[in-house]
Amino acid sequence: MTDLDPVIHAQARLRIMAALSGLDDGDRMTFPRLQQILDMTAGNLSVHLTKLEQAGYVEVVKSFRGRTPTTSAGLTRRGRVAFDDYTAALRTLLDPPKEG
Repeated sequence: MTDLDPVIHAQARLRIMAALSGLDDGDRMTFPRLQQILDMTAGNLSVHLTKLEQAGYVEVVKSFRGRTPTTSAGLTRRGRVAFDDYTAALRTLLDPPKEG
């Protein structure tokens, strides 16, 4: 049996990883856009981004556009590999090899 990464497996974090995996390597999505896409509260999104950041899966960057603070997030290389491994494990779990 293949183990699923418990950091990614939580529904909210899986949704975050899926949304960010659609970006090109090195690209980031702004916090408000991610919040809008996922229909999550700012607090909930922030908590789950922090957990993913602590695992090294997501990089959160705080900067300024003029005088306006901006927060954006993107997958790290480690995060992209972890998400690819997670989806492969899920496919194996859902469609196990046929014995025969």
